[in-house]
Amino acid sequence: MLLPNDFWDKVDEFELVLKQFNKIHSLTNYNDIKPVVEDSIKPLEFLDISPKTVCDVGSGAGFPALFLSLILQTSEFHLYEPIAKKSSFLAYVKTKLGLKNITVHPKKLEDSTKFIADLITSRALMKTQFLLKICNGFYDENTKFLLYKGSLAKDEINDLECEKDIIKNGAHRNYIFLKGIKC
Repeated sequence: MLLPNDFWDKVDEFELVLKQFNKIHSLTNYNDIKPVVEDSIKPLEFLDISPKTVCDVGSGAGFPALFLSLILQTSEFHLYEPIAKKSSFLAYVKTKLGLKNITVHPKKLEDSTKFIADLITSRALMKTQFLLKICNGFYDENTKFLLYKGSLAKDEINDLECEKDIIKNGAHRNYIFLKGIKC
């Protein structure tokens, strides 16, 4: 995968801001974000995607959406994070890093104006069925889902009627890729 020339510089800048915010707001427990950043962008090694619009559900401290946006620079990213300290952090990082392809929505996805996304991502700790429920109105049968899951990922998608793929990355990370979900 070809990374933009300034990718790791932007990651370093992000890490400095995260450490500053973490002193006061305790956003994450990560001491070294490099493995988390690599986890965030790993699916781009095996997925050929170029979405026009991306919706990230439960964006937290920005993993994976911020780092995907650094690579997929022509995609328009919508980050949904209802917790004020996290959405404020995301808005600050967006400005600090000059990320023009990101819009931060400081609210729950299900309370937002609906639009159809080309790609929906989530690293949030929620079951896939629940995620699909709250994403209703944001996807159609052409929307793809990229979900960052743990070791029990297969159990969450067994009953789904759609194209599905699970790519393993080590013992504890599974990337779920879904396509063709009926609304």
